[in-house]
Amino acid sequence: MEDDRRVWPPGSHDSDPPWNPELRRTAERSLPDSPPDSLPPSARLYGAPAAPRRPRRWPRRAGALLAMIVAGGLVAGLATVVLRLAVPEQARTAMLIDATAAVEIPLPEGWRQDPVPPVTGFTSAARHGLDTLVMARPSGAPSDAAKATAQAAELYSRLLLHGDRVSVVEDRPITIGPYGGHTRSLRAEYKDVVNRPAYLRVMLLTKPGRTVVVVGLLQPDETTSRQALDAVMTSVR
Repeated sequence: MEDDRRVWPPGSHDSDPPWNPELRRTAERSLPDSPPDSLPPSARLYGAPAAPRRPRRWPRRAGALLAMIVAGGLVAGLATVVLRLAVPEQARTAMLIDATAAVEIPLPEGWRQDPVPPVTGFTSAARHGLDTLVMARPSGAPSDAAKATAQAAELYSRLLLHGDRVSVVEDRPITIGPYGGHTRSLRAEYKDVVNRPAYLRVMLLTKPGRTVVVVGLLQPDETTSRQALDAVMTSVR
């Protein structure tokens, strides 16, 4: 029977010794430290296979520190929200700004400035709901503040109130910040049961080089609502 073993041509694999690696470890990529007999032929060209790197693990102290930082950020964010909610509305009040009349009026919560005043001649207006209105406009300096205020109150009473009975609630001089002047308040009542009493207040304020008319209108006229309207009007600056 013929010998089935193949005979390789002389010198065909003498330079490539058989690869029989040991299982104890793998070598680093640098070839000089690895014995030739322990490396496969491909490793002579591309380097020996390297052991896979183990994923880094965060030390316990570093993990605890990170947890403290995250918790601190959450607490700080919550505290900021609470402080914002706790700020009184007066500290975040809107403002009625009238550049033409050169006045400003702080507006409490629920008030809004009208883009266009509802009465011709006024340069700014703000309202609270549908029942309270404040308007402002510049005016010429009067020789008699009390008389000019009474005339303005009469004019706006006919224009805005249309009352069957109109009575004077208040008429006196006032001082608001740098302004001096006069104020007059009217109450209108109606015979029909549909229209409830209405309240009108007119203020004429003067200071050197400036005169301003501020008008407030309220319907229905109630004590709490009137006090709130008066507070807004007397905060002009």
